Amino acid sequence: MSNNTVGNNSLISSEEEKAAQLLREQNLKRKNETAEKVNPKNTFYTRYGKRFFDIIISLIAFTVLLPVNLILGICTFFDVGRPLIFKQTRVGKNGKTFTIVKFRNMNEKKDSDGKLLPPSQRVTKFGKIVRKLSLDELLNFWSVLKGDMSIIGPRPQPVFIYDRMCDRHKMRTAVRPGLECPRMIHVPGEEVCKFQRTFENDVWYVENVSFLLDVKMVLHLIKMVFTFKKRGAQAAGKDVSYFIGYDENGIAISMNVYREMQKKKEEVGV
Repeated sequence: MSNNTVGNNSLISSEEEKAAQLLREQNLKRKNETAEKVNPKNTFYTRYGKRFFDIIISLIAFTVLLPVNLILGICTFFDVGRPLIFKQTRVGKNGKTFTIVKFRNMNEKKDSDGKLLPPSQRVTKFGKIVRKLSLDELLNFWSVLKGDMSIIGPRPQPVFIYDRMCDRHKMRTAVRPGLECPRMIHVPGEEVCKFQRTFENDVWYVENVSFLLDVKMVLHLIKMVFTFKKRGAQAAGKDVSYFIGYDENGIAISMNVYREMQKKKEEVGV
């Protein structure tokens, strides 16, 4: 693996690996058996129109933003040095992988076990500004232009996250991944964990994608970009917790939620 690529394994702690494996053994089969099937929408727009608009919009955006990206590249060099680019394998349409690229905004400090330190300890001061303003997403327009991504669609996940998903949630890859898939629905279990809300919203999008829905989501996306306060914790790399599997009720949960569940069990002596 090249030195400018962040490997999936370097993001996963041994605690997380054990928890994910346990949930897979206990709950994944039942989740697959009980989850509703997904019926992706198949129209002229999904087959041709969506890609046409992606090409037009991304070509314009990438060209207009080229000077901004050049400035970001220079600032990144003085902030974290070389390499300038962060690369990671993500899961794209129909489960095929592609490489996503972004300007680096974190250093690569590791603990004694060789694992990367938490994002909150690695993101730089300049990186916090870049993330808060969503400037770290600008290079994704190149991925859209190439055809790896779309303007609107479920955000692409690392391979290790995809491998933990049930068959229903893997169907979020029936469309190209996008810059963002703004929340449009409320789902049972979303109060437990954001991943349940996100994955179900993604699946709903796959079944309801249309030109008008994409326009509505683009407007939501623009609003999200300028809602700086809500991106504060995320920009600082705080409260980052990966999806690890499903609880006994079939709800998608993060590592933080899993820890809380285990703590409650210990308190009641279960």
